[in-house]
Amino acid sequence: MSELSRDGLDDQQAEGDQHDIAPGDEQLDGSGVLEGVRGYLIGLALAMGLTLCSFILPATGLIYGPAIPVALIVFAIAQMGVHLVFFIHITTGPDNTNNVLALAFGVLIVLLVIGGSLWIMANLNHNMTPMNQVMSMQR
Repeated sequence: MSELSRDGLDDQQAEGDQHDIAPGDEQLDGSGVLEGVRGYLIGLALAMGLTLCSFILPATGLIYGPAIPVALIVFAIAQMGVHLVFFIHITTGPDNTNNVLALAFGVLIVLLVIGGSLWIMANLNHNMTPMNQVMSMQR
């Protein structure tokens, strides 16, 4: 390829990269301050809306009673997605690989701690002497 065609491809790629920005991404040249504030305000509105929905919908009866826990789980997952994209700025870009790996490791550690605690508590509950037998031993 000649130098001219390489420069042309680089210009097109750079132009395409400017338009290929995730909602939480910031531009490093400082020109995107208004866009950054707008992204934070959109994230804030979405987070507040999801929080309000999680409080209002179960109280109004719009959702079938047994489906309320599922709806709250959906709202919680959506809330986590909004926070990850708009506030923590986790995107699919190649520069965020370390952030995604750190997040995945953190989730793994939390799941191991919670799962291990539940396993230990279930094991203790299963192996403990029933309370009525403990009381009869003390007499």
